[in-house]
Amino acid sequence: MKNPTYTYWQDGDFWVGYLDEYPDFPTQGQTERELRENLLDIYKDIANGLVPNARRHAELELV
Repeated sequence: MKNPTYTYWQDGDFWVGYLDEYPDFPTQGQTERELRENLLDIYKDIANGLVPNARRHAELELV
């Protein structure tokens, strides 16, 4: 299993980010660590089917 990637930035006193595969679900934290924990929680919820209508991101293999 490959680790999910994420995009993040600092916005004032908060760190904001989203999973690259699920950009519709941004989150934030007061520290980078808290942001990563929140992103992991979102990933687990989506993987367990707890988030309805989660759009997925995939790579199309060219043959």
